[in-house]
Amino acid sequence: MSGLMSSSVAVSRRQLAGRSADTVAALVDAAVEEIRDTGYDGLTVRNVARRAGVSPATAYTYFASKEHLLTEVFWRRLSALPEPELSRRSTTAERVAAAVQGMALLVADEPELAAGVTTAMLAHDHDVKILRDRIGAVFSERIAHALGPKADPALLQSLTLTFVGALLTAGMGNATYHQLPDLMSQATALMTRRGR
Repeated sequence: MSGLMSSSVAVSRRQLAGRSADTVAALVDAAVEEIRDTGYDGLTVRNVARRAGVSPATAYTYFASKEHLLTEVFWRRLSALPEPELSRRSTTAERVAAAVQGMALLVADEPELAAGVTTAMLAHDHDVKILRDRIGAVFSERIAHALGPKADPALLQSLTLTFVGALLTAGMGNATYHQLPDLMSQATALMTRRGR
């Protein structure tokens, strides 16, 4: 659990610039195209490399596995997501729903990618774990922002875990990503109810 709540997380690889950054971006884009065509089971780093126009050896320099590559896809989308504007006039439940909406919809309209990312992020791969910790830290930070500066740490942890579970539930096809903000709003209202 501590990894999920960590605010300082190790970097998965050296900072990229120039040609290296372009190569990684090409591999990430090619992975999205490849999984749309082949699904998770048919996805290989070798085929992604071919689609990106680089050698497999070059691809493996940056990505140890297809799980690492797909987790990077999700991480890049999450990193590029603007932080939502949250009105302090809204209820806590409404603010949490607004905070998670963009994160919940990152892969909502791409079923093959959503299924692949769900599987990939559960991998026991060191590089995946590093990215998973970074992703969890962003989830926690955004929910913390919605709760405000005096948020109960136990509430923050519970809501972060609830959101991760909700994403997993949607990834397994037992809910839709579009339902997650409302589900998080309901969970927040239950957790913050007074006088229980």
